[in-house]
Amino acid sequence: MYYYSHGAGSSQSPAADPVRHRRRGRSIHRLAHNGPVNDLLPFRSLLTPEGRALLDEVRDTRPGDELAVATRLRRAHPAELVSAALGQARLRQRAAAKFGAADAGRMYFTPDGVEQATRTSVATYRAARLRDLGVGSVADLCCGIGGDAIAFARAGIRVLAVDRDPLTVEVTRANTAALGLQELIEVREADVTGVDASGWDAVFVDPARRGGRTGGAARGASVTGGGRATGGRIFDPEGYSPPLSWAVGAASTARTAALKIAPGIAHEAIPDRAEAEWISDGGEVKEAVLWFGTGTPGAVRATLLPGPRSLLGRGLPDPEVRSVGRYLYEPDGAVIRAHLVAEVAAELGGGLIDPTIAYVTADELRATPYATAYEITDRLPFNVKKLRALLRERRVGTLTVKKRGSAVEPEELRRKVRPQGPNAATVFLTRVAGAPTMLVGAPATATATGAGPS
Repeated sequence: MYYYSHGAGSSQSPAADPVRHRRRGRSIHRLAHNGPVNDLLPFRSLLTPEGRALLDEVRDTRPGDELAVATRLRRAHPAELVSAALGQARLRQRAAAKFGAADAGRMYFTPDGVEQATRTSVATYRAARLRDLGVGSVADLCCGIGGDAIAFARAGIRVLAVDRDPLTVEVTRANTAALGLQELIEVREADVTGVDASGWDAVFVDPARRGGRTGGAARGASVTGGGRATGGRIFDPEGYSPPLSWAVGAASTARTAALKIAPGIAHEAIPDRAEAEWISDGGEVKEAVLWFGTGTPGAVRATLLPGPRSLLGRGLPDPEVRSVGRYLYEPDGAVIRAHLVAEVAAELGGGLIDPTIAYVTADELRATPYATAYEITDRLPFNVKKLRALLRERRVGTLTVKKRGSAVEPEELRRKVRPQGPNAATVFLTRVAGAPTMLVGAPATATATGAGPS
């Protein structure tokens, strides 16, 4: 149970590019994302005085201006260097959302690295937890572009950062130098399966979880050919590169270990001696981590950032199904992935609206950091005409559509009901006791007191 994903809010697709711009658009895309920034020699040229100066010059270049800027700069600089600088500038702009503008403006990236690197807030939380566990040194196996290694070092932990891809290793070294962390981070190009990590307090493994391109995409091991960013996601943990079984074995070489895994992993695949933690940031599930050596084998927790706020599983039975009350609670995605909806329902004095749907209902409004509350005003059997009439009566023009257990797409419903008016509402497309149902309401607010790690 609890396997339905978060419903998407209403959104609009961007308009297609005009035909007359297609050729130019392709040229810029190739320049900014898939060009020489992926090659080792052009990347090294960015580290020269000329390359650094060029990076400063193109720092704020907008995508639509790249072709004109490239044409101008190629009169004074090698074309390959100009392309690499513009590509790196675009990657830095994309990376600001994960690393912050200050760090992203100094760091170096690959397209795969930007997409797959750990968000700084998550990496910082994990590094703090390792530090609090008494870890003074960590072997970061499959280090990628060094995002986690940077967080470890900033927490005062000495790091061995290992990756088998030459470009990725060069980027990690450049990032270590750019942020002044050379004394704490040793970067090594190697297949992680051949690295002896027994001399380090902890092991951290972030295996590739996507199939497709090799090279920088295949993180640290040649155990499998799994790629990282351009292929499809790998759901079988034994399809990771390296496989989860290898990572669990590597964890046994240190007194503490953390293995980053996909949040959709089946609970049955989690080793009994591991603590499993699901982490969300700003309401979006980011990852799951298997911890070893924490003193809590078999524990399950959901951690919400910022905060952090951690909900520890108590092994509660499934909540009872009850009729829809005045309030509907949507648990955080990390809570759902961790199968801790029962813990939230117990905290709220509520139950489920359906045995297979992760919505909690209750008659009272209680504060909790682990779920978002909505006050329900109307319950309708699924009927678009009735919903359209209700929204017109309420003069609803801003409609948020969420779904769980429904095949109807939010945008499809929006087109059919054509909301108009000054008011706002939220509609949930779901099931109540097995029946397709529409619940209409609005966000409800309660003041949280004493909400902290549990």
